[in-house]
Amino acid sequence: MFKTVLFPIDQSRETREAADVVTNVVKKYGSRLVLLSVVEEPPKDAPSADPMVSPEVVAKLLENAQSLFSGQGIQSETLERQGKPAFTICDVADEIGADLIIMGCRGLGLTEEGVSDSVTSRVINLSPCPVLIVP
Repeated sequence: MFKTVLFPIDQSRETREAADVVTNVVKKYGSRLVLLSVVEEPPKDAPSADPMVSPEVVAKLLENAQSLFSGQGIQSETLERQGKPAFTICDVADEIGADLIIMGCRGLGLTEEGVSDSVTSRVINLSPCPVLIVP
């Protein structure tokens, strides 16, 4: 049913909590697991303290996530992309032919405008495949 599962990751608590659901789904369906982390483009006006703008931090995050799943007996592929997270996640889902995106209910991308403008909300609206949101 879910041949390819895309799991976008950041450093949020919600991402760590969603990892258990990803493990269960991938094991149940024998899915291909693709881990994605997006290096955000820093705002032109101001330097950003956001760790997700550092390619080194993102690379380490992907490495740690891959190790976590490997410890569960799950092989995974990693992708690192640059751009706006919601659009990049949906583009990658389309590119790899994802059957499901699994993500936490809120990541580090919650904006000043609130939940309606969060990365998760945008992915739900733009995704080319079903999205499973883990509360």
